[in-house]
Amino acid sequence: MTRQKLNFTQNLFLLIICLLPACQSETTTVQTSRGQVEFSTDELLKIIGDTYVFGYPLVLMDLTKKVSTNIEKPHPLKSIAPVNQLGHFRVFPDHTMTAVVKPNVDTYYSIAWLDLNKEPQVLSIPATERYCLFPLLDAYSNVFASPGTRTTGTGAQEILIAGPNWEGEPPAGLTVIKAPTQMVWVLGRIQVNSPEDGATSVKAIQDGMGLVPLSAYGQTDYVAPLGQVNSEPTNRVPVKAIRDLDINTYFNRMAAMMVDNPPHAADSLMVKRMAKIGLIAGQPFDISTDNFILKMKLKKLPDFIHKKMEERRAKPDTSLLTNGWLIVNEGIGTYGIDYLRRAYIDFVGLGANIPEDAVYPICNADINGNSLVGSKDYQIHFDAHQLPPVHAFWSLTAYTADEFLVENELNRFALGDRDQLKYNEDGSLDLFIQARPPAEEQLSNWLPIPKSGPFSLTMRLYWPKQVVLDGQWDIPFVVPID
Repeated sequence: MTRQKLNFTQNLFLLIICLLPACQSETTTVQTSRGQVEFSTDELLKIIGDTYVFGYPLVLMDLTKKVSTNIEKPHPLKSIAPVNQLGHFRVFPDHTMTAVVKPNVDTYYSIAWLDLNKEPQVLSIPATERYCLFPLLDAYSNVFASPGTRTTGTGAQEILIAGPNWEGEPPAGLTVIKAPTQMVWVLGRIQVNSPEDGATSVKAIQDGMGLVPLSAYGQTDYVAPLGQVNSEPTNRVPVKAIRDLDINTYFNRMAAMMVDNPPHAADSLMVKRMAKIGLIAGQPFDISTDNFILKMKLKKLPDFIHKKMEERRAKPDTSLLTNGWLIVNEGIGTYGIDYLRRAYIDFVGLGANIPEDAVYPICNADINGNSLVGSKDYQIHFDAHQLPPVHAFWSLTAYTADEFLVENELNRFALGDRDQLKYNEDGSLDLFIQARPPAEEQLSNWLPIPKSGPFSLTMRLYWPKQVVLDGQWDIPFVVPID
């Protein structure tokens, strides 16, 4: 583990022991699902806090799945579809998209939530010369495979995605990928160069995709079943809904999810610690105490953790910044036992790719160290040799304080090398980041931001070159314009 990665995690936020003015480090008796248990107060808070962080992706993925699959048939335009069926975005998301934080407007999503309990699913991807990727995420938000242009080429593919316990014989010609959990998120992305391109070329690629259970593979008359629609609201924002869950509700959801999605072998120490407070897969969970201060700490724990993550997002560790940008080119998409990092990355952008597929420089402050705010105008200048180094393409997107797209009169949510940017005579490039329209000759290079309040910028480097992965790219500062 590098020093940069270690510092990122250590400085993420203080652990739960700091929730409120400390209760004395005394022994306290709590009622758990295992009966009455005596703990050091500090030890109990530490275990509960670490357990909350460990389970964050599991609960958030489940909430996101419920919102994204609560429909009878795949939506014709949005990537919402029943379990084990593909949903395709046919248009770019806009400022009303709130199911996932930091949505991108570079690619059309082709998404499926898989339940591999009964049998494997077969994903078919047609041949295409354009850049696409289909990362597979387990229930803990780890990318365990990433088929696509970079890894498997441009030819047609048929992939059998099996659960951890499947031991069958695959049909000839299928590539087998075994998932570590029964729940899998297929988070496909296909490059889109313009709305017209999306409506023609990309639509044809999506229409050529398929997803069927193994038992129906090869059948020409297979009809997917209707999805189950429940009463949960379809407009709820998962990253906000998770914050409202009290400890008992949250941990019960964890325990239920862990039956089909057991922790990984490397998580054995965490499993033992969770068992000490009565959190065991498939068993009901409950914890209560007569200690008033401890009771209040447990009540405030979810909100405390989220506030700490918000603070980290707004003010990242300056020692990790490059010209004001946070560029994390390792430890994203796969996390091992770095549970703090995993929870934080899921909080700011669930579904992150591994760096080899995409790197996401994030900026919250200008060259002077001041927070980015909508009331000011900004500029980014790329020298000709400083343009984003990628094998595929790049973009720059502005987000509100809540990590959603910025509503604006042009419905322009990102700028990048697929746009009709105006370059300077020497090959350099200036981007104008502001709420009000710039001069007419600068409109092609204008990225709108909120009219007031804080905002952030995210650059996306798809299939970045090695200079980015090695941390050698000199990304420009964001400079305020007087």
